[in-house]
Amino acid sequence: MASAPGPTVTPYAGFDKDADTVALRKAMKGLGTDEKAIIDVLAARSNAQRQELILQFKTAYGRDLISDLKSELSGHFEDAILALMSPPDLYDAKCLKKAMKGLGTDESAIIEVLCTRNNKQIHMIRDRYKKEFKHDLEKDLKDETSGNFKRILIGISQGGRDEGPADASRAAADAQTLYKAGEGKLGTDESEFQRILVAKSAAHLRLVFDEYEKVSKKSIEKAIKSEMSRDLENAYLTIVGFFRNPVEFYADLLQKAMVGVGTDEDRLIRIIVSRSEWDLELIKSTYMHKYKRTLVDAVKSEVSGDFRKLLIALIK
Repeated sequence: MASAPGPTVTPYAGFDKDADTVALRKAMKGLGTDEKAIIDVLAARSNAQRQELILQFKTAYGRDLISDLKSELSGHFEDAILALMSPPDLYDAKCLKKAMKGLGTDESAIIEVLCTRNNKQIHMIRDRYKKEFKHDLEKDLKDETSGNFKRILIGISQGGRDEGPADASRAAADAQTLYKAGEGKLGTDESEFQRILVAKSAAHLRLVFDEYEKVSKKSIEKAIKSEMSRDLENAYLTIVGFFRNPVEFYADLLQKAMVGVGTDEDRLIRIIVSRSEWDLELIKSTYMHKYKRTLVDAVKSEVSGDFRKLLIALIK
């Protein structure tokens, strides 16, 4: 397994599951809750170590750690802690279920999760979704979305994207196909966009994006914006942005979550938690370079209390 290029959270070298469970039990026992103690332990342990703590807590005390955390915490702080305690595939499955629960659908959350996961991750999410919710992910996506956007999500949820090397001999032809399906005709042939952008490998698509600019004299992003709208546009721009440069893609999403009126706390949690053991260190640097302030300062200005302390602990 490849090592992460820039994590902010790594396996704790002095990991002692017994000492950690004692600290967590003490933090939640009796009147009041010691949120700082909870942050000190959980923000400094890897996801795999947190799974060990869940087992150790039940073994040592006959109590469910997740249930105890739920009963002691609240609000976005609780949401972030529970995100940390979930294995990645379970957390992604929960995010998708939440996005499709109740009135309305959070299409942006669905796009953010599904369009940025590899085949193995997609298959794990599908299996976990079925196990956890007794529902089929594909069926739920069909019920909650429609049209070409639905077809993209169904396509991505198969976990069948080619993951091989780029085919230089095909890149120019694929770019030409995209041009003829969009800018080069009246109307848009969305099926050709899906055939290439949803099915071809990331390495291949990066070549296609370069070739497209030679054909069109404009970027593939500009073409998508001029040819599509709303959720369909967002899905394709997510695929392009993530495959071009995932670090910059997430830096931009974090900025979007904090700019303007209101803060998208769910998105902050999704990105900071899911990237903390992968490339959050690189995202921090890119954010600073692009937006001229540290990610810590940005988060401090948008959220407060224990939720803020936890996010900062994960970022640092």
